Amino acid sequence: MRIVVKIGTSTLTHPSGCLNIRSTELLCKVLSDLKNKGNNIIIVSSGAIGMGVGKLSLREKPADIPTKQASAAVGQCELMYTYDKMFSEYNHTIAQILITGDDFSHEDRHRNFANTMERLLDFGVLPIINENDSIATDEIKVGDNDTLSALVAKSIKADLLVILSDIDGLYDKDPHKEASARLIDVVEELTPDIMALGEGAGSALGTGGMKTKLDAAKICTEAGCDMSIVNGQNPELLYDVIEGKRVGTRFCAKKPL
Repeated sequence: MRIVVKIGTSTLTHPSGCLNIRSTELLCKVLSDLKNKGNNIIIVSSGAIGMGVGKLSLREKPADIPTKQASAAVGQCELMYTYDKMFSEYNHTIAQILITGDDFSHEDRHRNFANTMERLLDFGVLPIINENDSIATDEIKVGDNDTLSALVAKSIKADLLVILSDIDGLYDKDPHKEASARLIDVVEELTPDIMALGEGAGSALGTGGMKTKLDAAKICTEAGCDMSIVNGQNPELLYDVIEGKRVGTRFCAKKPL
């Protein structure tokens, strides 16, 4: 299978912005094992700004653009150093790709991106993709890595996108406010009622919420790619997702007419 895994900031870091070593080590171990089984794994990783906040000892995620971009520049180095160190322990070579919205909307740049991805996968490399937060502006940025991961999955014709989040999946009500909230394990169709469930913000260090995940599901399913949302605090759930077990929320790809 060709699998895109989107890793949220909350999966990689503690609320302080410092690396969650236990969670990240287990995640890299599971992804390496899935790659060893013959799957093509592509990572879309958040965490650059969050890790920059920790590295710079800032009290909170910055609000102004220059400090955000400075934090991203510092944090991206730390992020890739961490991935390289951990994946090297399992004999996997990684590659960094930093992109913006223009790389999807501009025909030549999109073709170059897709060709580069294909060649990296041919070489058995594990690509790690993030938005180029240090230079992205409102005019050219995608804005969140849920959408970015869906665009990547569509571009490389992935079979599955898995979004690792700080929530178990899509609920019929806000589980933070309603004790009776029920997890929706399978979504066959993204109806207006389902799309209306996307509200609220993500974690303090992240940028996404359920709305961006539902938007990502729309991009994926319309492109013929399944998508799942699972809790990133337990990376071993990735085994269950890929085996087709009912865990988290699975959004089913549209069948071609």
